[in-house]
Amino acid sequence: MTMNRIRHDGPLVVGAGLAGLSAALEAAKAGAKVLVITPEPLLNACSSAWAQGGMAAALTPQDSPRRHAQDTQAAGAGLVEAEATRILTEHGRETVEWLAALGAPFDRDDQGGFAVSLEAAHAVPRVARVGGDGAGRAILTAVVAAVRAEKSIAVWDDARLKALARDAHGRVVGAVIARGADAKPTLVTATAVVLATGGAGGLFAATTTPAALKGEGLALAALAGAEILDPEFVQFHPTALDVGVDPAPLATEALRGEGARLIDGEGRFLLGAEDDADLKPRDVVARAVHAARASGRGAYLDARTAVGEAFPHEFPAVFAACMRAGLDPRLSPMPVMAACHYHMGGIAADADGRTTLQGLYAVGECAATGVHGANRLASNSLLEAATFGRRAGRAVAGERGGDKPQPTPDLPDLPETAMAELRAAMTAHCGVVRDAQGLATLLALIDRLEARHGPAAVLLAARLIAQAALDRRESRGGHYRSDYPQAAARAEHTRVRLVRPAELEAAE
Repeated sequence: MTMNRIRHDGPLVVGAGLAGLSAALEAAKAGAKVLVITPEPLLNACSSAWAQGGMAAALTPQDSPRRHAQDTQAAGAGLVEAEATRILTEHGRETVEWLAALGAPFDRDDQGGFAVSLEAAHAVPRVARVGGDGAGRAILTAVVAAVRAEKSIAVWDDARLKALARDAHGRVVGAVIARGADAKPTLVTATAVVLATGGAGGLFAATTTPAALKGEGLALAALAGAEILDPEFVQFHPTALDVGVDPAPLATEALRGEGARLIDGEGRFLLGAEDDADLKPRDVVARAVHAARASGRGAYLDARTAVGEAFPHEFPAVFAACMRAGLDPRLSPMPVMAACHYHMGGIAADADGRTTLQGLYAVGECAATGVHGANRLASNSLLEAATFGRRAGRAVAGERGGDKPQPTPDLPDLPETAMAELRAAMTAHCGVVRDAQGLATLLALIDRLEARHGPAAVLLAARLIAQAALDRRESRGGHYRSDYPQAAARAEHTRVRLVRPAELEAAE
């Protein structure tokens, strides 16, 4: 493959969401020259900017990092890693204050402290918010401004990751980037690579995330030999607005924290009449919404009493999405569906972003640090992105690089029609409720698409999720098997590492 070659004397950050930019800022602060690549201008095509609820952290006298960690572990269904969670929760206030110092306009209470909201599976209110439901974009706007002001950070906003480059010893020493309108490949060597490529929501037809996020970072890391952790665990948000828009607008969980209720088409409660019935962990609520829709009863979020006339001010993003769809949530319940929202699984990484490959770091949703386990606690994602992103930035600043890069494969893209077929099958067979027959059907489709179009990265990402879902013969957290509805007695991680051709030849 003929390509341009560029040597960058510093870390390469792939992705410009909260995790990637937090890493870039800290690496620059530590003295590194950082190159950030992203396929679109900053603030576009990343899940961070779409987050509504806010950032979970122990910010009030009635809360504590230990209590936050306990709630995180309870939601994670036995697979949360205690040490990573301790680090995350103990740095919660510090992370929120760092973002506030950058200019993130968190809502404040009458005493000047952080105003916090209650969300599902949290024992106390602890979600720092901005403008009711505008946290993600407001926080990221402040971080973007800081990045643009930092002279040691360069940004390519027309560049897409195509492959990771390794040297003869297996160290990651750069990446192949498709840049510009002609997508001409460029090999960028770097002292290390930080993957912050986001999740895999774009693999699903029903998703609340940018459709461009298709798990390609996950797949390319796997192809390079990195360990993949728990790829089957996908979180489905129970209250995506079912208004015929792709991606589906999100109705933040904070609405239920304020008292909005889930009902069917006849006004009956989906999860019971108790005041906190709708604040169960997301996997439980998502299955209730899925079941109501599958039975023909329908599923709706009724905020007429709980929010009512305050909707435009308290939840402006949700209100605007409803009004664009011709629905006034002050007057009518909002039709909702469960949609892919977050990938708990990903590239195995520690709290500093280090993966199982030298020179490769992973942060944010593409990483799996163990803090989310089988089911992410609401609003822990932004906290993880900034906290572990900063730690990875400090760690990667000390990397010094490796040897000459070896040749890398040129993977094809999947045509739009094939991508649409894959997305529909992922939602149908690897969604809220799964079974062996559906997963086998999905894997057979992936085989056919690969035979027809070649080994696209999106197909490998889908295969990693589907195969692990088929292999996990139990129900746990976000992974629910109708043919294995009970959890196994022992909670065990899924660890996947692809056998590379050279290693296979050596074994023979």
